[in-house]
Amino acid sequence: MKSKQTKIIVGIYARLSKDDERAGDSLSIENQKLMLTKYVAERGWELHDVYVDDGVSGTTFNREGVQRLIEDAKAGIINTILVKDLSRFGRNYIQVGQYLDYVFPSYNIRFIALSDNIDTAGDNTMAMDMMPITNVFNEWYASSTSRKVRSVFTSNAKMGKSNLSHAPYGYLFGNDSKRTYVIDYEVSGNVERIFDMRVKGYSPAQIADAFNEEKILTPLDYLVKKTGKYTSLKTNHYWSQLSIRKILQNPAYIGNLALHRRTTVSYKNHKVIYRPEEEWIVTENAHPAIISKELWDRVRDVEQSVSQGKKTRSGIVHPFSGLMYCADCGCKMKLGYYHLMKDGKPNGIVYSYDCGGRKRYGKTFCTSHYVKASVVEEFILEDIKRQSRGITLNEASVRDNFTARQMQIGEQKRAQIQSELNVKMERSKKLDSLIESAFEEKIEGKIPADLCVKLIEKYSTERQTLSVEINGLEEELNSFRQEEADSDSFIRKVEKYMNDVSVTRELCLELIDKIVIGNISQNGEPQEIQIYYKIAPKTTKNVQKTAKMA
Repeated sequence: MKSKQTKIIVGIYARLSKDDERAGDSLSIENQKLMLTKYVAERGWELHDVYVDDGVSGTTFNREGVQRLIEDAKAGIINTILVKDLSRFGRNYIQVGQYLDYVFPSYNIRFIALSDNIDTAGDNTMAMDMMPITNVFNEWYASSTSRKVRSVFTSNAKMGKSNLSHAPYGYLFGNDSKRTYVIDYEVSGNVERIFDMRVKGYSPAQIADAFNEEKILTPLDYLVKKTGKYTSLKTNHYWSQLSIRKILQNPAYIGNLALHRRTTVSYKNHKVIYRPEEEWIVTENAHPAIISKELWDRVRDVEQSVSQGKKTRSGIVHPFSGLMYCADCGCKMKLGYYHLMKDGKPNGIVYSYDCGGRKRYGKTFCTSHYVKASVVEEFILEDIKRQSRGITLNEASVRDNFTARQMQIGEQKRAQIQSELNVKMERSKKLDSLIESAFEEKIEGKIPADLCVKLIEKYSTERQTLSVEINGLEEELNSFRQEEADSDSFIRKVEKYMNDVSVTRELCLELIDKIVIGNISQNGEPQEIQIYYKIAPKTTKNVQKTAKMA
């Protein structure tokens, strides 16, 4: 413990939160400074500095001003801390108590809260005795204020009034009472481009790279340029995967105002957490849309795709990347390619796929499933043209067949869920029986107590896991609805690509769920290729053995 100093060197601390501003000038920073500096001058004390936190909540001690104050006090630069009242120092009664009861005494620091008559070096025992209660009351006030503010935000959200500090990238706040979003045409084209690039197969990282190369301002940098106001948010002035994903996942761009999307852990812990989508407060058609609902849905399909694909060494994402699977071991197929040569010079590239498990673990793991990408591409284009010809000849029949097949798929899915649920429920009943048997055998002395405990713990743990899984399956089954098959969507998408002469990444992500490749038979039997569409039944084709070129 440091020795006591006779000279009183004061550090004045003043704080004002956004909620305190409602109280008027009585709590203003200037009013606090005036009152406290006058108090110091009247007593002939030495004022070292005034430490200020403006617009910061007292529930956290992660404040620049208060941290500098405490560091100077610990270093012996000041030996007295003066505040207007205890709540200015903090509204977290545990942390305030730690500083006043443990930290400050160990450094011989005197603490004075003027309005509360608290002086740790004084003789007002009643005020000191009341200090813990004052601390608790200050925290209760912070908690109460937090609840009121959250209630106001929720009420505004339900009325379709934005409580955000700034509009999403591509929008500006309107002048009406609800601050309705209006399109900012200066950058709205960038938003459209982000969605368009995503459906074409570009990953968020690739989109960010493209924007950085073109030196397009990030949303935060553009906001600063547009408003002339700097924010406290940190930025490195580069687009990132996260900034692209935030745009791709924001329903504001189809005209829906989605509020209540995030919150903080509590009024003490200001860590931001995101609420589940079902808790959002959404107002549909609240403002003009920047992109179409169709483009939004197509991006959702891409986001939910089985794979985003991997780039080759030259930076190309092959159309089938991440969509090809081995029919036997289930591993993803691995892309390979080689250069065709003519007169000693490269003359084109041949892409192919083979079982990824075989490539990683060797021939004993799986057989060869080698197939040229051009063979699969030709199959897909033929199949799309076949379906488009059927639409042209008899669209009504195609609609009926498609709807019937989709209903059949739906019923199969329902039956699959029910079957899995039955198995798990039967196992849960069996576990109940095993637990009961373990108790009986322990009572009868057939098994020792420690073994009985281990068995019961094992069975109980498995039963708890099963209970969660059963609840999930029951919810899925209860919420399952056989939706009307979207034949119009199927017809529209097939017609869109009916005249294409090549398979693109965009086509694959929009139409195809996965491509399953059969093995290459040693006795010359044809190789089976199955295309699983997102909106139509699978199509199978048998092709003759495709020999791998050396």
